[in-house]
Amino acid sequence: MNSPELNGKYLGTITEDFVKIVDVLKEASYQIRTRKISQYPIFVFCKEKPAIGQEIIDKNDQGLKWNVNFSMMEEFLQRGLVAEEHQEEFAQSYRDPEEFACIFVVDQEFTNFVSVPYPDSEQNSVLGV
Repeated sequence: MNSPELNGKYLGTITEDFVKIVDVLKEASYQIRTRKISQYPIFVFCKEKPAIGQEIIDKNDQGLKWNVNFSMMEEFLQRGLVAEEHQEEFAQSYRDPEEFACIFVVDQEFTNFVSVPYPDSEQNSVLGV
C-alpha cells in the first residue's frame, strides 16, 4: 500500500530519477523473472549506499538523487524485512512486474514500499526516455 507520507515527501524525486532509468529497471526486472531467479523483483532507492541488494545505479555516476540497488522478495525474507508469516500477503499485494516497478524507499529513519507504473512506449517518447 502506498502511504500518503511517501507520496508527498518522496514520490516527486523518485519519479524524477525513475523516468531517467526506467529502461534499466525494466530490463533488470525482466532478466530476473525470465531466468527464474525470482518472480518478485524489488528496486531499493536510497540516498546513501543501501545495505541490501546489488547495486545497479550509482546516483553520482548518473546525476541522480537516489542510488538504486536490485533485490527480490527472497532476500527481504532472509533478512527479516518481510516476515515469513507475511510472505503470502506480500505476494498478493505485489503488482504486475510487467507494468509496475516495486520500489523500496530507504531514507534515514523512513522505509516503505511503493509501486510505480512503467510508462508505456508512447509516454516514453513524450518523456524523452
